[in-house]
Amino acid sequence: MTTLMTMKKYIKPCIAACAVALAGVSASAQDYPARQVTMVVGYSAGGAVDAVARLLSQKLGEALGKPVVVDNKAGASGNIGAQFVAKAQPDGHTLLMAPVTTYAMNSLLYPATAGYQLDKDFAGVSVVGYLPLVLVVNDALPARSVADLVKAAKAKPGGLDYGSAGNGSIEHVAGEMFKQQAGVSMVHIPYRGAALAITDLMAGQLSLMFATVPTAVANLKSGKLRALAVATPERIGALRDVPTAREAGYPGFEAGSTYAILAPAATPRPVVQRLNQEIAKILQMPDVQARFQVLGIERAGSTPEEATQRLGQELTKWGKAIKDSSIKVD
Repeated sequence: MTTLMTMKKYIKPCIAACAVALAGVSASAQDYPARQVTMVVGYSAGGAVDAVARLLSQKLGEALGKPVVVDNKAGASGNIGAQFVAKAQPDGHTLLMAPVTTYAMNSLLYPATAGYQLDKDFAGVSVVGYLPLVLVVNDALPARSVADLVKAAKAKPGGLDYGSAGNGSIEHVAGEMFKQQAGVSMVHIPYRGAALAITDLMAGQLSLMFATVPTAVANLKSGKLRALAVATPERIGALRDVPTAREAGYPGFEAGSTYAILAPAATPRPVVQRLNQEIAKILQMPDVQARFQVLGIERAGSTPEEATQRLGQELTKWGKAIKDSSIKVD
């Protein structure tokens, strides 16, 4: 009896304290945002990540009733921006526009210098889109299909070379994945950016590369390039006539960059949920959908839980690809 009375003595104050704490969380969610929200981009202005961030930040600011400004913190393959958000106050006022695939690769290839753990330092707010890769070849190459390309590569091992945006880039890893699945030998030529690689591909200095959809679409019109397959499960609107890797005989081959909005890991759940709900509405807007199509991005919303799970999935997928291909960077 004495023990029960003692427990009751402490239970009531504890319940009261918990109620106050929960009320505080609810109030903070209702008051959110209390000031300007910053959406960090780990890259320079003008790229696809920046374009998506600026589009969504404008709409999100209108929905929240407070300005949402884009802050470009470029450097170290996007790691500077990611590090900043990972260490920011977890109150929903600092967000990260993240090319999750790139950040997964960074943390796998540069674990000592990345400065964050993707699946531990961030909370997923929402997946917003997917930027697929396209297998493109120089038009002088006789290959008119993936089967033709594989046949040519097997006939002359090491005779074909493919370009990328640099060692450890998604284009590089996709090329190595393709080599593994197709059982071919090709030479990797890394560049300082995809633009330089695509320029040499058009000039005939390279045989092929995996390029992002907007990069491919912008240069296919020249007639100097030919698209053989998109690395997606289904055909995409921007390249409706181009078959998928699955249709070309490689059902397990998927490569592209997932875009998501992330927050610091300890951001209150009600704040994350509010952001997710507003982003879901924004992704349904016709002008946003039209802009995504121009950018070559496949629109893809999600719940916060799905966005957070995606971080781990990306680490698992690309970790396997990097291990299987024995990719190492200096």
